Amino acid sequence: MNYMQNVWKLYAVRFFYSLIPAYVIERLFWEQRGMTIQMVVYTEIIYAITIVFLEIPTGIIADKWGRKKMVVLNAFLGCCGIFILVFSTKFWHFAVVAFLAGIGGSACSGAENALLYDSLLKSGKEQSFEKHLGRLNMCEFLAIILAALSGSLMANRFGFEFNYWVSFVGMFISLCISLVLVEPDIQSEIDMPIPIKEYIKASVNFFGKNPSICIVLLSGMVIGSALNFIDEFWQLYISRLGVPVIYFGLFLAVLSFLRLPGNIIAYAIKNRFSYRVLLSAVVFVFTVGFLYLSVVKDYTSLGMIFLISIVSGIIEPIVTGYLHHRIDSSMRATIDSFQSLGLRAVLIVVGLGFGFFSSKFDIFGGYGFISFICGVFFVYFLASSKDIIQ
Repeated sequence: MNYMQNVWKLYAVRFFYSLIPAYVIERLFWEQRGMTIQMVVYTEIIYAITIVFLEIPTGIIADKWGRKKMVVLNAFLGCCGIFILVFSTKFWHFAVVAFLAGIGGSACSGAENALLYDSLLKSGKEQSFEKHLGRLNMCEFLAIILAALSGSLMANRFGFEFNYWVSFVGMFISLCISLVLVEPDIQSEIDMPIPIKEYIKASVNFFGKNPSICIVLLSGMVIGSALNFIDEFWQLYISRLGVPVIYFGLFLAVLSFLRLPGNIIAYAIKNRFSYRVLLSAVVFVFTVGFLYLSVVKDYTSLGMIFLISIVSGIIEPIVTGYLHHRIDSSMRATIDSFQSLGLRAVLIVVGLGFGFFSSKFDIFGGYGFISFICGVFFVYFLASSKDIIQ
């Protein structure tokens, strides 16, 4: 079988899964239904806690019984979540959606990357993983751009709920395509299946023996959690600056477009600069950028959001590729799940601080707290990575 067809199917699954015009007005829609910033943060924490508890079990299930099943489950729960949102009017409705999203996210996180890598491995193209992961992310951003440009117009003409129904259609198509994915038959270095408890023990030992991987992944977790608060709250931030809703779709399209170059050229950049230089540079930009967003409350802040988006594009392909080139296929989804688990754990801690400072000083105080976290990590990264990351 030509397993490269699997790669193309994964592109399509990600594209339609991300084709969500509801996202462009999501926070305004939630606010319209009575959700405060702190309530939204609580749903983010529910989402993160769900992933923390399920990330490793779903990764083990993916390795033992198939990655395709987890990708299908994610698409199915995505359909359910969007359907529920249309009728949500109370906090617990949104909390249920966050819980379902957490189940789907934990199921898919390690499985999707593992399915991509092993499909490339069967095709003899595993060294191009960063390139194809970047293209996978590119499909997501192109879908977001298309949804954003149409989403503002549809919301303005037909109302907020119409965007959710269109989003449901895209999610359903993603579900249908995921059903025709093929599970690669991989010959592992580990011949026999190992007990579930041994997966966790082996994973912990793996990270204990590879401190460089731990630091690289931790940097991705800090950057990813910080970026999450741009993705989740940019609507409220630019509305505070007085940007009309009609321009929200254009703003999201630009935001997504600016992440494309980094994802596309990440595989080439890593061959020209060391991991230490790349990661420290991105963390520094995040530290300065979020501080600017906190202090300077005018339209120039939009440019800083764009700068953060530009430099963030290289992170996922570089960090995830650094990990996958160093692990065995028999535990690929499980160990990748530890990466997502760590991200959600960091997100919970940072989210609590972000929610507190946002409740006291609005969104600007929340972004000031993110700047502080990035600054502290920047100092730690420079000190701890000096001798072990090239």
